[in-house]
Amino acid sequence: MLYIIYIVTEKVIILWFIKLIIFISCMIVIVTGTPGTGKTKVAKKIAKKYKLKYVDIGEVVKKNKLYDKYDKKLDTYIVDVNKLNKFLIKFIKNKKDLVLDSHLTHYLNKKYVDLCIVTKCDIKVLKKRLMRRKYNKMKIRENLDAEILEVCLVEALERKHKVRVIDTTKGLNKKELELNITHRK
Repeated sequence: MLYIIYIVTEKVIILWFIKLIIFISCMIVIVTGTPGTGKTKVAKKIAKKYKLKYVDIGEVVKKNKLYDKYDKKLDTYIVDVNKLNKFLIKFIKNKKDLVLDSHLTHYLNKKYVDLCIVTKCDIKVLKKRLMRRKYNKMKIRENLDAEILEVCLVEALERKHKVRVIDTTKGLNKKELELNITHRK
C-alpha cells in the first residue's frame, strides 16, 4: 500500500515539476500606453528581437466581440475589461512567448505577466501623431489628457506590474529594447 502511494506521489511531483518548467519557459510581455505613443512599434520590435509572438489585442477584441458597444463620438469600441481579461488568461495558458499590444493590457493580473512596458511620448509629438491618424478633436483631447496624467503608467504601477518605461518621442534605439527580463514568480 505504501509503495502505491509513493508511486502516485512521485507521479504528482513529476507532473508538478513539468508544469513548473512549462510555466517558467513561457514569456509574456505586455506593451501598454496611450494611443499614438508607439506601442505597436515597440511591441513588434521586441517580438522580433526576442522571437516572441506579437498579438494585436485590438484585433482580438473585435474578432471575439469583447466589447460592450461602439462609441461613435470617440470612434472606438468600449471594451469590457473583465471579458478581455478572462479571454486573455485562457489565451495565455494555451500559448507561450507572447507580446501583447494594447492600451488595455496593463489590466491583466501581474501573475500572468513577466514585464509591462509602458510607452510614453512628448505631448506635442503625440498630438501630431494623433492628427496624422485623423482622430477627431474629442478623441485627441482624451488621449492627450491620458498621457499628461500618465494613466497607463499609474494604473500599471497600481496593479504592481514590473514596469519598464520607453519614451518614443525621438524614436527607438537598440539599448531601449534591451529588456533583461526575469520570469514571474
